[in-house]
Amino acid sequence: MADNHTMIAKVKSSTIFGIEGLPVEVEVETGRGTPARFNIIGLGDNAVREARDRVTAALKSSGFAVPTRVLVNLAPAEVKKEGSSFDLAIALGILISSGQLRAAKVSALSFYAELSLDGQLKPVQGVTSFAISALQRGEQGIIVPIANLKEARLLSGLNVLAFSHLLEVVAFLSGQVPNTTKEHETAQESLAPEQAESKSMGEVVGQDFAKRALTIAAAGGHNLLMIGPPGCGKSMLAERLPSILPPLSESEMLELARIYGVSGLSIDKILKAIRPFREPHHVISEAGLIGGGSYPRPGEVSFAHRGILFLDEFVEFKRSVVEALRSPLEMGRVTITRAKASFKFPAKFQLIAAMNPCPCGRLGSGMSAQCNCSAGAITTYLAKLSEPILDRIDLHVELRAVSIKEIYSNKTSSLEEADCKLREQVVKARKVQLDRHPKLNSELGPRELKKVAPIDDKCQSLIQMAAVKQGLSARAYNRIIKVSRTIADLDGSQNIKAPHLAEALSYRNLDRLRDRYKAT
Repeated sequence: MADNHTMIAKVKSSTIFGIEGLPVEVEVETGRGTPARFNIIGLGDNAVREARDRVTAALKSSGFAVPTRVLVNLAPAEVKKEGSSFDLAIALGILISSGQLRAAKVSALSFYAELSLDGQLKPVQGVTSFAISALQRGEQGIIVPIANLKEARLLSGLNVLAFSHLLEVVAFLSGQVPNTTKEHETAQESLAPEQAESKSMGEVVGQDFAKRALTIAAAGGHNLLMIGPPGCGKSMLAERLPSILPPLSESEMLELARIYGVSGLSIDKILKAIRPFREPHHVISEAGLIGGGSYPRPGEVSFAHRGILFLDEFVEFKRSVVEALRSPLEMGRVTITRAKASFKFPAKFQLIAAMNPCPCGRLGSGMSAQCNCSAGAITTYLAKLSEPILDRIDLHVELRAVSIKEIYSNKTSSLEEADCKLREQVVKARKVQLDRHPKLNSELGPRELKKVAPIDDKCQSLIQMAAVKQGLSARAYNRIIKVSRTIADLDGSQNIKAPHLAEALSYRNLDRLRDRYKAT
């Protein structure tokens, strides 16, 4: 039972701001008297205000006394707080203030957990961001539910303690029992890189030109657009691109865990080092793709960070949605500004897009049914994609339909062998790039590009001819040089040669297709 002495207890926690964890001090004052009152102040949302009922029930069911008067302040008061992660900190604050728990160990830790009505610790969103915030504040450790242990342990240098019930936390803080988190050390085993869940590139019949383009895209981190009739394998190829990409590094896993954690998405594949593959439908809103909301949250471009964003039926996306991709494609991040704050979300992804060559989809496909679209309809259809967007896509590849005969006569090596061969090429080329400059070729700026990708007079003459013929912009010119540099890296060549540049120029199919129908 509580004694008559009360004090103001202070317990550390954090709240999510974008994808950052901002420090919050949970101040609790308790007392006795009538009428009974339990107030939470400090700009909390509905989930925060409802904590009073969850905490009250959890304390009572765990055998603790609940003071008749409780005042909780979440400081700083001007910052909006969301979610149920303050439950545990509030409960401990009440126990300390009412004299039911000594505060000796509490000041060195921060606390994040939702409480069930019977005192169980339930998982919360944003634990990776909370852990980073705690480490930056110099805290000794954090206490989280066991369900959040894997996510929290992605961050090295911080002691992570996990429990399943409020009584276990109180017993540990009271020194009655040692920390039992070591029983759950096996959670670390899932951090080993694993590509087994990826689909295999070896399953794709034919389309060697497209496979080569995908290998180049994977090696240099380039954006790619596939143009072809329905059923030719565009989606199948895109879905298999992750199978030839290198696994996520530890730092990349941490970046993604923050993004996914604050959004409530599963991080199981991230913990297995599998790169994200996001495939939103073309009816998605701008906020859904880029991020936003009254209290901004990441969008699909951020969920695809360090991985693939696949946009099928590319021309069917709203024009405003597609145009919103300009900044993240160029900058590798999204900035959303509101009246009181600006939010930044990482968005360094590879765009893989797919579209039909015409409204009916049969243009130049070699299919038995011929295209019946007029030249005007084709021109209008192709014009749905603006030049600024196309300039940001490095490779345009045209696919043909695969015949039934080709499917049945196809003979391939094992799927694992096919993926390993391509992945080895990609990993080797990426290592060359990162050893030369700490960026992939697709990320190089104009000044950096001149330094790592000089071209001789023969190549200069070739690209100038192509620029005049195809009307290339300065941005498209630079992207062709970047692709040439990647092809040279795959070829093991120190310098860009004419064949490398010629191949890079061959991946501009949409430019030629549009020119053909402009002249019609």
